[in-house]
Amino acid sequence: MKIDKDKYTSHIKDNDKIIDMRRIIDKVEIVMNNHSYESTDFLDPYERLLAKSILNRFDEIDYLENGGTIQAERQIITIYPSYYNSDNLPQNIVALRIYGDLDGLSHKDFLGAILNLGIKRSKIGDILVHGDYTDVVIKKDIGDFLLFNLEKVSNKKVRIEEKSLNSISSVEILYKEINKILSSYRLDVYISSSYNLSRQESMDIIKSGYVKVNWEPIDKPAKELEVGDVISIRGYGRSILHSVEGLSKKGKIKATIRILI
Repeated sequence: MKIDKDKYTSHIKDNDKIIDMRRIIDKVEIVMNNHSYESTDFLDPYERLLAKSILNRFDEIDYLENGGTIQAERQIITIYPSYYNSDNLPQNIVALRIYGDLDGLSHKDFLGAILNLGIKRSKIGDILVHGDYTDVVIKKDIGDFLLFNLEKVSNKKVRIEEKSLNSISSVEILYKEINKILSSYRLDVYISSSYNLSRQESMDIIKSGYVKVNWEPIDKPAKELEVGDVISIRGYGRSILHSVEGLSKKGKIKATIRILI
């Protein structure tokens, strides 16, 4: 069976994501033709949303998402024939626990150390920094390589051991909370207020392609936000439009924003 990829990706506007979704359709073809299962690399929430918008259109297949923890941000999707018993599907991810003098190390330090070994970002799931140890969820096919080759993180010696996925847990999200008055729900207004930038600066950042809303790349300053949206800005980090407490006397929006630390 050959699937018309253009038909199933016509609703996607981001060219880079179209390429990624065509790869997933390739996996659907393999599953349907070979009566086997296939797993993707790790996908962020937006990529999984796009993938499911395609997968849900095929009655012959089913799929599972797995990132090691229920709240995992990055997860793989395993695609299999609808008549398969999903309990018999193998785990295609593993968890590695990193020990050592980890004081002062952050998520980006661990990610950088792994990427410096030549491992692609798509092979790495969530990195869970717990203080005296850090858990990294990765694709199973690179587990042994990482076990034997990751010796340092930011010039600090580390040791690694494999752990069961059941033994890992999510980390507490740390943030500082700020209260702001917004003139509208526009993305550029939100960024200007949250990061004390001029309106023009925020517009330039958005148009440069440095902003994502709920992991979706956004380049339009007039994008309207909703409560609960996660906004990430390259070079500035992430924030959440956590809540709205009504309007001020002048009709402006009284918002609570959480800046992730």
